[in-house]
Amino acid sequence: MKQLRYLGKWSLLATLVAVAAGSASAFFLVALDVATAWREAYRWVVWLLPLAGFAVGWIYLHIGSHVEAGNNLLIDEIHDPKKVVPLRLAPLILCSTVVSHLFGASVGREGTAVQMGGALADQLTHVFRLHREDRSTVLMAGISAGFASVFGTPLAGAIFGLEVLVVGRMRLAAIYPCMLAAVLADQVTRWWGVGHTHYPAGPLGAPDGPLALSLAAIVVAGVIFGLVGRAFAAATHSLSAWFKARFAYAPLRPLVGGFVIAAVVGLSSFDLHRYLGLGIGPMVEAFRVPLDWWDWLGKFVFTVGSLGAGFKGGEVTPLFNIGATLGNALAPILHLPFPLLAAIGFVAVFAGAANTPLACTVMAMELFGPAVGPYAALACVVAFMFSGQQGIYRAQRQPSSEHP
Repeated sequence: MKQLRYLGKWSLLATLVAVAAGSASAFFLVALDVATAWREAYRWVVWLLPLAGFAVGWIYLHIGSHVEAGNNLLIDEIHDPKKVVPLRLAPLILCSTVVSHLFGASVGREGTAVQMGGALADQLTHVFRLHREDRSTVLMAGISAGFASVFGTPLAGAIFGLEVLVVGRMRLAAIYPCMLAAVLADQVTRWWGVGHTHYPAGPLGAPDGPLALSLAAIVVAGVIFGLVGRAFAAATHSLSAWFKARFAYAPLRPLVGGFVIAAVVGLSSFDLHRYLGLGIGPMVEAFRVPLDWWDWLGKFVFTVGSLGAGFKGGEVTPLFNIGATLGNALAPILHLPFPLLAAIGFVAVFAGAANTPLACTVMAMELFGPAVGPYAALACVVAFMFSGQQGIYRAQRQPSSEHP
């Protein structure tokens, strides 16, 4: 009887979370497509990036200071529930992310979807008068629903909500709400007629030659992916601290950072627009043709610059880009098929930067097929080992000895 009550209660709550998060992600993805198409059609708008950054910084300073921590705020509230996340987090992060993409900041979309899902889910605390433990669970379900619906990966979304809280550990007590919310949220987004980025679903190629050498090459790639993920997290945190130390008035940070980005892109003789926004184009190309070896570095620099300066969005899609283009560049050196190593890098750099190897392994199988699973799992685990405990989410708790 106790199990039936639990099932009924969390079926209702998870469904409500899924409808809210899936609908919000559907609207967000459509707005993002419109903003990206407009920026690509009128590339001169990058010169307005400093003004857009100042406007977003000013709005957050005056009405969003309590929610500026974003994903870290949600993780902190799950670990130590204190105060319901203000509903204004959802429209603030949605609008500021769309503005960032509209004018050319190199940011992602996961952070926005997760924050919207968490903020909307937490409003159920008022409606149902949830106690601390239930409130933590409903927030986790919101994170899972947001992640699943924005990427179209329900299983990875569910695991992400369980795995991201503590390095090397999962809170399995919330597995049913997170799983149901993730699966339903993905379906809700699709019911709205909103699709997701298509990546190659066909054969990615298999390692040729002795299996031991191929696995050793994947381990080497995993080490590199982990170190790049570690460098990304460290560089983003360091640049953010540098801006805060030198510009006490918060809106000046994205103003200055936006000016630097606009000047570099606008005055360069190279086409640097490929490193702005989500960077879907180069990411998809990484599975089809060999790319310039520096493409991953270009995306790395522009994303660190954008996030460090205070532009809103997420880190995950740029990390997908960095991983896929880096895998493309490493493939001939390690004698592996470049579509295969692009797919592995796609998830492994993120696994290292976010300390979520299990979610990333499942994501690889959802996006690229089950055949890539063993190779992706090996690379993600190695990347996790070499990424260090401090990832892109500062609020992640650190266990004592799980991570050598």
